[in-house]
Amino acid sequence: MRPWSAILIPVVAGLAALLLSAIPLAFAGAPILPAYAQMVAGVFGSVFTATETLTRATPLIFTGLAAAIAFRARFWNIGGEGQLYLGALAAVWVGTGMIDGPPILMIPLVLAAGAVAGAVGLLGPALLKTRFGADEVVTSLLLNFIILIFVQMMLEGPFKDPMGLGWPQSEPILDSAALPALVDRMRLHAGFLIGIAAAFVAHAVLAYTVWGFRARAVGDNATAARHAGIGVRRTILGVAIASGACAGLAGVSEVAGLKGYLTSDLSPGFGYAGIVVAMLAGLSPIGVIAASLFVASVFVGADSMSRAMGVSSFLADLIVSMSLICMLVGGFFARFRLRLRAAPAP
Repeated sequence: MRPWSAILIPVVAGLAALLLSAIPLAFAGAPILPAYAQMVAGVFGSVFTATETLTRATPLIFTGLAAAIAFRARFWNIGGEGQLYLGALAAVWVGTGMIDGPPILMIPLVLAAGAVAGAVGLLGPALLKTRFGADEVVTSLLLNFIILIFVQMMLEGPFKDPMGLGWPQSEPILDSAALPALVDRMRLHAGFLIGIAAAFVAHAVLAYTVWGFRARAVGDNATAARHAGIGVRRTILGVAIASGACAGLAGVSEVAGLKGYLTSDLSPGFGYAGIVVAMLAGLSPIGVIAASLFVASVFVGADSMSRAMGVSSFLADLIVSMSLICMLVGGFFARFRLRLRAAPAP
């Protein structure tokens, strides 16, 4: 694939998805151009809507990085949702009073706890794959449900807030452990900047370090990498740790930066949406930032359009799905050149 294709294909895919989505929008009875204008205004119309888009993009950056890092090594991490909840649970465990200190101490501890918990959540499927050849798609996917049930059990038990009026939620994060807001009276928090920094660090590690070369080599051809002396098992375990840590940080950002406490409905599916983000980004850590902003813009704009035009908010899911399909089709034609030939004469 040519270098310019990595930028052009996602842009064309997004535009094509918007054009294709105009068909069901027209069937819904909404005027197409005013509806899309309302969608744009819902994203860029004010400081509030712009910061809401960035807030929505924050967990998508982390889960998109989790998928992109793993997929580059052909380790198919489908468990980002569970790892997100483990990271959130660890953040609550550390940040609700286990340790009390100044923000300069508490915030790094909460971030580290969430990253470690997310890494541990993916280490199991990685060990099963490297030791027994178990399919990580199945093990990481099923682990999502186990983790969610475990989180619900903890919220009904030792982590339950005694002042929560019976609701299954954790105690609130201490102010010293909360991620600071970036804009006054807005929900945008420092987790967004941490996500941007994590994307650039992931890009530098994958592109310019020996470990990154090994991960890419394993992803390109594990057999050849093994014959070249690369420890495939060790590399996969390292990739799993990095991927799970990124997903765990998504949970930390939602608990310590946005909501302030943990509930069983913390995530509307950020772990699964991160897979779409990674694919739209072409598994590029830098591209994950742009893809996350696009997906977040679609969801925030579709909510605004739904309220103004009376159409279903599920149109956002349709646009994102169309974008992914168009991205895959565009990638196919960028890699393979199709030629039409006349059938030979009988």
